[in-house]
Amino acid sequence: MRFPVYVHLGPVEILLHTLTEFGGIFIGFRYFLWIRKSTGDSIESVNRGWIIIGAIFGALLGSRLLGGLERPHELMAASNKLFYFYTNKTIVGGLLGGLCGVEGIKMLVHEKRKSGDLFVFPLLLALIIGRIGCFGMGVYEETYGIPADLPWAMNLGDGLKRHPVCLYEIIFLILLWITLANTRKQKNLDEGSLFKIFLISYLAFRFLIDFIKPGERYLFGLGSIQLACLAGLLYYNRYIINPKLLLNPTSAPNNAVT
Repeated sequence: MRFPVYVHLGPVEILLHTLTEFGGIFIGFRYFLWIRKSTGDSIESVNRGWIIIGAIFGALLGSRLLGGLERPHELMAASNKLFYFYTNKTIVGGLLGGLCGVEGIKMLVHEKRKSGDLFVFPLLLALIIGRIGCFGMGVYEETYGIPADLPWAMNLGDGLKRHPVCLYEIIFLILLWITLANTRKQKNLDEGSLFKIFLISYLAFRFLIDFIKPGERYLFGLGSIQLACLAGLLYYNRYIINPKLLLNPTSAPNNAVT
């Protein structure tokens, strides 16, 4: 397999990553609209619209802010630092930035209902599609793993056998999807708990998987993404310490479409 992977559309060559990045966003959003129509929404349309806007702008800002901080020596050497931030992005920053954007918008529009559960499965779908494209970039985008002497290690374009961390993440996301779908059917989750479980699980996974990814390290040998993951996990620490807070014993299990 040759990296990066291109898709041939007649005489035109397009990076697989480009197609999956935009395709993941489009398909994920269409899936969100379908779930919302199929299962209903406890939040009125006007406020839901503002929440989506907050999520989009928060994700754009957060992904580029954290992405730009991954390699401080490159940031300091960049002649145009705003452009450097614009051209770097990371999923963890997008999720945490989106969370901040949503919470800020909800305060402005005085929305008290939890809003994240409807986003969970569309986010999982978008992430899976996007990571297929990241895998197709091989070592030409910093989503690859460190060298490894393992039977499943792969040559991602530089002649070295490496951890295929994008494939690890795709497998994790599929297993997380199955786990969340079963949990929602079997447990009486409180409103918003599905999103909390999703984000806690993903942040914990990214914190661990980044130990086998190259990159610059900051405090205690941790990279910027790992520190951001720890901040997100600290934000949800009470649910990690006491998972019973995620349950609502007065409601029945949610058997909505996933």
